[in-house]
Amino acid sequence: MADQPLPPRGAIAAAATALAYAGGAVLLATALLTTVSVVLRWLTRQPVPGDFELVSLGSGLAVVGFLAYGTLLRTNILVDTFTTWVPRRLARGVDAFWTLIWAGAAAVLAERLLVGATETLRTGTTTMVLGLPTWWAVGLAALGFGATALAALHWVVRLLRGHG
Repeated sequence: MADQPLPPRGAIAAAATALAYAGGAVLLATALLTTVSVVLRWLTRQPVPGDFELVSLGSGLAVVGFLAYGTLLRTNILVDTFTTWVPRRLARGVDAFWTLIWAGAAAVLAERLLVGATETLRTGTTTMVLGLPTWWAVGLAALGFGATALAALHWVVRLLRGHG
């Protein structure tokens, strides 16, 4: 990948980077919580109460935190077996098309998650064991998918202009 262009800079890159760091921190916290819970279960036969709820929320948020950054760096899965032999301009067009599809999917998911966050806030939905409200996690997931859609749109424009 020596011909891979430098990643974009600016607000989208800053947001994607911040979300990736936050996702990494949440993933580390989730791993630490899992370790503590297993050790407690081994020593006392009692895990951290609600550990599975916290791991579930944390794991989901970590993954969503990485999506925009992966999209920004174009490190997501790219299948190029068809486009390796076509002219570079056509390959960029195909990449732009599929990146636009990804941007649309991410935007729809962001909008649906935003609606879900509003609904879970309105209804007071909580986790079963700890009783934690869930609207904030759904809202953060919406933010992650929104940033992913913006990162993908950035690449669509870049590819259509002949860069990438």
